[in-house]
Amino acid sequence: MVPLSFAGHSLMALPEGALFWPARRALLLADLHFEKASWFAKRGQMLPPYDLIATLSGIAALADRTQARELWCLGDSFHDSAGCERLPEDARALLTRLTGALDWRWITGNHDSLLVDHCGGTIDEEAEVDGLVLRHEADPREPRPELSGHFHPKLRITVRGRQVARRCFVATATKLILPAYGALTGGLDAHHPEIVRAVGSQAQALVALEDRLLRFPIAA
Repeated sequence: MVPLSFAGHSLMALPEGALFWPARRALLLADLHFEKASWFAKRGQMLPPYDLIATLSGIAALADRTQARELWCLGDSFHDSAGCERLPEDARALLTRLTGALDWRWITGNHDSLLVDHCGGTIDEEAEVDGLVLRHEADPREPRPELSGHFHPKLRITVRGRQVARRCFVATATKLILPAYGALTGGLDAHHPEIVRAVGSQAQALVALEDRLLRFPIAA
């Protein structure tokens, strides 16, 4: 966990792609995409069905490590709005235990905009918390400081002739996009025009390591 100052708030960036907000003891995650594999299976494309427990187990470990009291999911927590209904029994039990132990907040996204409560927690389209707007997709017109997800940003660079891709945060003075946390999610290049359009110029890609935060400028 490494310090990350944003809009006057002291946050901590985790290498796993999560944020921790010490003042609130809150974890923030984006784009979990629960039940993505089962969504594809219904359409004839079989994917390994192990991502759900892997993602949930990771969340449980983070919550325990940070001693979090709150957990905010910034949209597309399920790959579709009916995903919660397809949860296998063991995954449902683990998720329900987590939502019962934490003040769990679901921000809806484009994949799960019609999400209804089957697993505990509170569902909102967006929220404003201590002056920070929490929503799924960054709004270029939003003047308030904003945390979001949606784009699954990854930084791709060439190191010693080999291309390396790492999940990253994308930040400006007023916008901070979280990478996708789900185990079965792809990534959009942090330099992609849609990301630049969403956050504006002067953006940086931030890669969190265990002991430091690497910053890379993003070309407009």
